[in-house]
Amino acid sequence: MVSTFLPALGRVAVCGGTHGNELSGVYLVREMERKRKQMGDSVWPVPVTTVIANPRAVKECRRYIETDMNRCFSNDILSSPITDNTPYDLRRAHELNALLGPKESADATDLICDLHNTTSNMGLTLILNTRDCMALHICKYLQTKITRVPVRVVMMDVPISAAYSLESVSKHGFTIEVGPQPHGVIRADIYEAMKEGVDVTMDWIKKFNSGTVFEGGDVEVFTPHKSIDYPRDPETQELTAAIHPQLQDRDFGLLKKGDPMFLSFSGETVKYEEEETFHPFFINECAYYEKGIAFHLARKTLISIPTVQVQKD
Repeated sequence: MVSTFLPALGRVAVCGGTHGNELSGVYLVREMERKRKQMGDSVWPVPVTTVIANPRAVKECRRYIETDMNRCFSNDILSSPITDNTPYDLRRAHELNALLGPKESADATDLICDLHNTTSNMGLTLILNTRDCMALHICKYLQTKITRVPVRVVMMDVPISAAYSLESVSKHGFTIEVGPQPHGVIRADIYEAMKEGVDVTMDWIKKFNSGTVFEGGDVEVFTPHKSIDYPRDPETQELTAAIHPQLQDRDFGLLKKGDPMFLSFSGETVKYEEEETFHPFFINECAYYEKGIAFHLARKTLISIPTVQVQKD
């Protein structure tokens, strides 16, 4: 197969605490900083910038201070002027864009790995904004190397200019989302799964920059279709049901017509009634209650990626 030649990765950033109560990434970034202080920058194959993305939210162990910072990185939002009334989290997004970008510029960081936790039972999920060949190869590599938890890929497939999450500031970014873990809590098994995800990513970068040829092939990805809200009282908008026990913790399973989705507080089952089957994920995510989302539905598909190797000078 003919190779696609891509530039070497020279600048990498690992970010934790984009949401301040998702603690695996916070502690992993701190451990990486401790390791650098002890062993020097040569501990990684390329220079790595480690960032506590939202330090005030981390200090207060809150998802955000005034607004969700991980929705603040679209071009439209980043181009908005800063005023006295600008929320802290948006100000911080501008600072991160200056540090790691600017977004869609030649000076942008080559790859941002943004670390997140979910209360949903999603194992290790890699989230991409676009059909980025290099990021998909890294995802494929992680799927072959990590066995302690399932490794899945969600591809949003949106224009990079409209992508609103932190990793979109870089040229080849992705999110590592690991769960289940309650917010404000650190679980050793979830931390270790996240650490392995970062370590294996660094291993791929080392091999790629050294000239290893990564063969093309198919990557299984989940592409979001729509979001489902909880059943609500039409007058008060209060929830009237919870996720059904037969759906709870079954992220990325198959949801088909007649399957239970919700169990009402009066004991009635609400079933899925559509003909098309989907794969639910972010099931019962704590942070999505405020967004009116019980879970997302995705289609599963295969994406073909070409053979890649580093572009030689």
